[in-house]
Amino acid sequence: MTDATGWLEKIKALPLQDNVRVMNVCGGHERSVTLSGMRTALPDAIELIPGPGCPVCVCPEEDIYQAIQLAVEDGVILVAFGDMLRVPVNVAKNSIRSLAEARAAGADVRPIASPTEAREIADQHPDRQVVFFAAGFETTTAPVAAMLVEGIPDNLSVLLSGRLTWPAVAMLLDSEDAGFDCLIAPGHVSTVMGPEEWAFVTDKHGIPAAVAGFDPSSLLAATYSVLRQHLEGKTFLDNCYQGVVRPGGNPDARKQLDTALFVDKANWRGIGEIPASGFSIHPDYAQHDARLRFTDYTADERRRAGQMPPGCDCARVVLGKIYPNQCKLYGTACTPRTPVGPCMVSDEGACRIWLSSGVEYAA
Repeated sequence: MTDATGWLEKIKALPLQDNVRVMNVCGGHERSVTLSGMRTALPDAIELIPGPGCPVCVCPEEDIYQAIQLAVEDGVILVAFGDMLRVPVNVAKNSIRSLAEARAAGADVRPIASPTEAREIADQHPDRQVVFFAAGFETTTAPVAAMLVEGIPDNLSVLLSGRLTWPAVAMLLDSEDAGFDCLIAPGHVSTVMGPEEWAFVTDKHGIPAAVAGFDPSSLLAATYSVLRQHLEGKTFLDNCYQGVVRPGGNPDARKQLDTALFVDKANWRGIGEIPASGFSIHPDYAQHDARLRFTDYTADERRRAGQMPPGCDCARVVLGKIYPNQCKLYGTACTPRTPVGPCMVSDEGACRIWLSSGVEYAA
């Protein structure tokens, strides 16, 4: 197996003439690319673009607002993956704008790392209503589905904000300017759903694509593959994460998703509504659907097409239209300690990754 150095040498030997834009879909990929210094190691003709692979970044603000109100107004125990606690929403000045602020104001908001913890908290508090605000892509949504199928306490509900990864890329490719020439597809998502989900990139659009893992060797192997496809004009979906990603994905995980959830249109913050891109809870499990069990606080005026806070360019960062450090708020008004937009919150958010790695604002 070729190591990272070997793949880098192979890439440098390619006869690249023009600039080639390579988008990575996954926030985990972007973290590995940035922390490893891959951008500076590759030839100047290769442009690595972070894409829409941060579930925290695209979680619609009406869902976050709903979670905040359930914690503050309905007095539930609200549990969520840690990154979600700090994502801000657009509200009037001096209003609670995040789950972290709701917690500081006295609401019972708790960060968790897995669905198992949500069940445990519900078991420990049988006299309280517990709501699990579950935002994520296929990789984290599959365990939520499994939890529902296996059975959960009567006092536990799920506020689901799950998304599929590929529809956002399909939307970009169907637009007039996709903004990239090659694609690095996410390894963990492909582990669950199978690499075949990404075949539309090569088959329908003729764009080189490769599935990659998260170590530099796998990422560089995938980069070499798509660049060689680009040069030779022969596109195919390459699997550069074969030790983990298998044809068909994980049959058990996919069965759990199909049993407990169904796919429907969904709103993406900063992007808008995308057909067949979100998971909803199946009617058979409606008794655990927080959207049906509790008051709906998301009035029509809050259901905006992914509006970001004033001056925030997270929408264009998510779509790969600008680099994180091209946002005017980057590193000044917007930092990991004081985030304005969602891309500065999560460890998978490109803005946070870049700023934490020392990338300065590009004036």
